[in-house]
Amino acid sequence: MSVGDMPLIGMLKTRMHWHQSRQKLLAENVSNADTPGFKPRDLRAPVFSPAGSPLVSGVRLEQTEAGHIAPQPMRGGEDPRDARRFETTPSGNAVNLEDEMLKASQNQQDYALAASLYQKSLQMLRTAVGKRG
Repeated sequence: MSVGDMPLIGMLKTRMHWHQSRQKLLAENVSNADTPGFKPRDLRAPVFSPAGSPLVSGVRLEQTEAGHIAPQPMRGGEDPRDARRFETTPSGNAVNLEDEMLKASQNQQDYALAASLYQKSLQMLRTAVGKRG
């Protein structure tokens, strides 16, 4: 079993990739704060099964007959729910810079936590196999 196959390591890697994607999306929201009609977007957090693999939702679709419609992939985990917006400018822009900056700050802290846990997990594995450092 390789280190990447371990459930904890896999979940931490998935979580860090999600935080990277979310940071990019939040930066796009901030950069389009003055774009008329722009609606901010966010990503849905990954949900993990008890086995450690990420689930998009609790329900999985299966195509049991050839005539059934095949399941369609989701749009990259984008959260389709509209966030509660307290203000919308006359141009239709719904970006609230304070909200976006708070989300970006929290996202950065959560990424740092996941990276720290990842590093500590690898250090623990090195110690378990007898390598120090």
